[in-house]
Amino acid sequence: MKCIRVCQNRTCRKQGAAKVLAAFEVISVPDVTIIGSGCLGQCGNGPMVLVVPDMVWYSGVHPSEVSLIIEQHLLGNQIVTKMLYHRFHPQRQKQ
Repeated sequence: MKCIRVCQNRTCRKQGAAKVLAAFEVISVPDVTIIGSGCLGQCGNGPMVLVVPDMVWYSGVHPSEVSLIIEQHLLGNQIVTKMLYHRFHPQRQKQ
């Protein structure tokens, strides 16, 4: 079972995290739980999305990109490299 954690703390909310969370909640994915989380400790790089237990971090996620995470990562088991958070995935991000 996977869990999508979308930061809902102050900085991420100012960057549109509430709309990102809402976009995830509209689409039902089997065996995936979507939750709004407290601060994920990466302020200023949001909205932050963490996929657990994969420990894949996506940063600067826009509501329009949620379907890409769902289709490619959750359903297709392929990480969306262009959205990876550089701090935790520097070697995997495409230039």
